[in-house]
Amino acid sequence: MNAIITASELASELTGENPPVLLDVRWQLTVAKAAGEPPFDGRAAYEAGHIPGAVYVDLDRELASAPGTRGRHPLPDLAEFGAAMRRSGVSSSAPVVVYDGGQGWAAARAWWLLRWTGHPDVRVLDGGLPTWQRSLETSVPTPTEGDFEPEPGATGLLDADGAAALARSGVLLDARAGERYRGEVEPIDPVGGHIPGAVSAPTNENVGADGRFLSAGELGARFKSLGASEGTEVGVYCGSGVSAAHEVLALAVAGIPAALYVGSWSEWSSDPSRPVAVGPDPQ
Repeated sequence: MNAIITASELASELTGENPPVLLDVRWQLTVAKAAGEPPFDGRAAYEAGHIPGAVYVDLDRELASAPGTRGRHPLPDLAEFGAAMRRSGVSSSAPVVVYDGGQGWAAARAWWLLRWTGHPDVRVLDGGLPTWQRSLETSVPTPTEGDFEPEPGATGLLDADGAAALARSGVLLDARAGERYRGEVEPIDPVGGHIPGAVSAPTNENVGADGRFLSAGELGARFKSLGASEGTEVGVYCGSGVSAAHEVLALAVAGIPAALYVGSWSEWSSDPSRPVAVGPDPQ
């Protein structure tokens, strides 16, 4: 099953016999802002206009638990996550399509969580809301309660020790910007650098200028050049398990399964006993 869907394909499916449940997960990374500038409000953006029938999902509150020693966006409580998905109308028997404001990171986080917890049919709107050249609505729907019960998978998830081991035995990709990987800047976490052995693979290089994914062939060639190909054990991390989910999605488009280190650099760098590498060399 393809992990992404185009806007025209989505429009067609919404008028079909088994229309997908639509989740709007607009979100932006919170960093220091100019004095007086309010933080991004995903719900306000949703209420100002969304794809008809879409239900808003809050990444920070429903797709993650509170930040702490496990990172800035640790796994959500599964009972709470399941309840949030059911409130949003998610059922195991109905397809789900997730979108965000265009960056794709937040939508990919929802896609990964639903797939990891057992939903069989989840796709991300390629390019997000900007590709939807049709009418929007401002009314907030009240979906029928879904029946989805999360059942986490045995694979596809890494902890800190697993990420460290994979960096030696397989391929661990670092999805952050190259300057953060090299330790030249670190705007969010306490320490700059990367997990020893990890390979720099900025997630923004998986998309074109229009924000849509490169073709499966182009993505496959990119990941192969980084040492990741079908048959290789692959893992991905980022700052807090959000942009890395987008890279896991890109790998899925290329036909390469990959695990996600959810705690990512925000967890790793908070533990002073964990080694840190700097510079362009993985080691």
